[in-house]
Amino acid sequence: MKFDADRFKENLSARLKRQYGKDISQASKHDLFDAVSASVLEIIMENWMATRHEYEKKPVKQLYYLSAEFLMGRALSNNLINAEISSQVKEVLKGMNIDYDMIEDQEPDAGLGNGGLGRLAACFLDSLATLDYPGHGYGIRYRYGMFEQKIENGYQVEYPDNWLAHRDPWEIKRSDLSVTVKFGGNIAYGKTPDGRDRYYIENAEEVTATPYDMPIVGFGTGTVNTLRLWQASSPNGFDLQLFNNMEYNRAVERQNSAENISAVLYPNDSGPSGKALRLKQQYFFSSASLQDLVRHYVADHGTDFSKFADLHVIQLNDTHPVVAIPELMRILMDEYNVGWDDAWNVVTHTFAYTNHTILAEALEKWPIEIFQGLLPRIYQIVEEINRRFMIQLREKYPNDYAKHGRMSIINDGKVYMAWLAIHAGFSVNGVAELHTRLLKEQELHDWYELYPEKFNNKTNGITQRRWLLSANEELSEFITKRIGHGWEKDLTKLKGLEKFTSDKDLNELIAIKEHNKRRLADYLKHAQNEIIDADSIFDVQVKRLHEYKRQLMNILHIMYVYNKMLEDPNYKPAKKTYIFGAKSASGYRRAKSIIKLINTVAERINNDRRVNDRLHVVFVENYRVSVAEKIFPAADVSEQISTAGLEASGTSNMKFMVNGALTMGTMDGANIEIVEEAGKENAFIFGLLTDEILKIERDHSYNPQEYLERNPGLAKVVEQLVDGTYDPTHQLFKELHDSLVYGVEGNRADVYYVLADFDSYCKAQDEMEKLYADKKAWAKACLMNIANAGKFSSDRTIEDYVRDIWHLKKLPRPVEGSALTEKKSAKKTAKK
Repeated sequence: MKFDADRFKENLSARLKRQYGKDISQASKHDLFDAVSASVLEIIMENWMATRHEYEKKPVKQLYYLSAEFLMGRALSNNLINAEISSQVKEVLKGMNIDYDMIEDQEPDAGLGNGGLGRLAACFLDSLATLDYPGHGYGIRYRYGMFEQKIENGYQVEYPDNWLAHRDPWEIKRSDLSVTVKFGGNIAYGKTPDGRDRYYIENAEEVTATPYDMPIVGFGTGTVNTLRLWQASSPNGFDLQLFNNMEYNRAVERQNSAENISAVLYPNDSGPSGKALRLKQQYFFSSASLQDLVRHYVADHGTDFSKFADLHVIQLNDTHPVVAIPELMRILMDEYNVGWDDAWNVVTHTFAYTNHTILAEALEKWPIEIFQGLLPRIYQIVEEINRRFMIQLREKYPNDYAKHGRMSIINDGKVYMAWLAIHAGFSVNGVAELHTRLLKEQELHDWYELYPEKFNNKTNGITQRRWLLSANEELSEFITKRIGHGWEKDLTKLKGLEKFTSDKDLNELIAIKEHNKRRLADYLKHAQNEIIDADSIFDVQVKRLHEYKRQLMNILHIMYVYNKMLEDPNYKPAKKTYIFGAKSASGYRRAKSIIKLINTVAERINNDRRVNDRLHVVFVENYRVSVAEKIFPAADVSEQISTAGLEASGTSNMKFMVNGALTMGTMDGANIEIVEEAGKENAFIFGLLTDEILKIERDHSYNPQEYLERNPGLAKVVEQLVDGTYDPTHQLFKELHDSLVYGVEGNRADVYYVLADFDSYCKAQDEMEKLYADKKAWAKACLMNIANAGKFSSDRTIEDYVRDIWHLKKLPRPVEGSALTEKKSAKKTAKK
């Protein structure tokens, strides 16, 4: 993008004066961040408007990515890099005696996502813009995000993530595009002019959805796409009469009820009111997004919807936005008098569904009483979809009543959202080769048998712009110095690094890793007063806290090593710092117990002089994107230890890989493909395979006691959960103990095979320490991981989606004024 230093300085000063009534000498740190961001947005705005004009000038098929999460991370640094003006802006600020790093740290890191699902959505938007595809995001503008995590007395405590304490300089409020979303009420009907029934809702709760737009800047191109997030409010939320009657709480009751919809990501849904709020959230952003799309289509094409699917493809990111399917049916039929068959034809050619889990409990199912009460007309439409589907099913499988029951969209008092998505969508994709195979063979086998043509795999990816170019500047320079530029938009070019294995190359790689480790150590010292040894192995597990991801196995192994060190003074393992980072869902009791256990063990070990010169445990508080950008470049070991067959993909493994960490993992999710690319010799693989676990479960042959008897050291650490070693009350970790030994809540013992995989995990850890002792061999293995990370770019993933599902066309030309246009112009001038 064009950068004019003088104009940038003028805009910065003008912004400070206009917004805060200050000049640069009086401005606070946040004032400066706001002014710098606003000045950068001014530069981006030209291409943002030009991109939108390009799409409108000649209508093209566009992708709309509906997701409950968009974990974007900080925008300033990412936008500067993608706009290719980072060095120029930093130079101008330096000349004005403004510290860029200080400004960057003022930007809040909004928790508008929980983990891989939301971060994947962010990477996809980055890749779409970078590749010049017309693709945009739709979601919710959560006022408080997920939550800010504090660790108090070892426990996770949730505080509001108040990322909007100040205005967000990257968003533009579009009040002119607000729409109304309705909940509850009762169904009424009348007649259309041609005599057909027409349904509508009376006495509904009305909520205003107001969009806020954020620019998604492509790297090295003029394309700037849009993320549109909806905020909820009440159109008549303040009752002046009640207020004047001094009934102050009742006077704002409707407003509070509406605002709760966009208040918090994933509110606790362990009770009916929480479930109702989650369903409200999902319908709210799905309905608002579809109303937005249909309104724009009608303005351009009128009410002939025969071309709607030619111009729109809607990707449903997991089951959260699947309610959009019956909502589009409602809009077309009830608001535009489209007949059922024509509306269904539009729907079935518009929606595609991404499945992100093999866990049956994670496939959303809504109780009928909640679904019908909140969305009566939508439920009526789902009933009709299901009625017609069951006719189709009975014709195909006339006597298989069990299959009819299993596949019914409405069954056992619940609405099965994944079933609705598969039936109505034209594509169903998994997110890693193993995951997709298991969907076909296990969880979704009935559906694969019915619709084999719909199923396909799209292995996830990450954007190298944020996770390497921005997060790891030294490694980026190391790469560019050897293979040149180009890898920023084509990560397969990293393959060229394989030949750079001289001592000089490997020593430089080692030095970069050491520097990144010291940077992380400095951050932890200042952020949470944690003193760690940067010369130790950084063994890292950072991801969402869930039992299947087996943070519990990791901490049990640490307890095991600790015991061995106490029992045998001659046992001297390699110096290691174990780093955890994770948030547990607010209502997930057992996951919170694992966080408490990690912190309890950490406190014991870190204060034990007998071992703390070789062993240290850290729980990184409030894990988020900006912290991840420090952790990934510093990691030596990437813990990807989920139970085989349960991790859909994993994307943290890809971020670790491209930053030169070695995988300690099971053959699960994308680990399998990482090992295929980088070589099994450059990873530490352990544990039961998926097919072995499936056989055990078919035979009902698992006996956890067998593993406890076989390994007294393992039996000891499991017993230490309840024998008073770490908890004098013997109760804090009893549920964790019982889940491993006896089984709880109707489940068998050790559902996630922690005990079965423990010995294999210990051996892999020993192998890792042996390799680490040979610095050059370790560095070469790191280099092989970096060099073979090309497959795992989200650019490749997006190209796969475009080829097989979305069928988009790139912008016909770069937007005028883009960096790419300037480069082409420069080449032409040089030729002349």
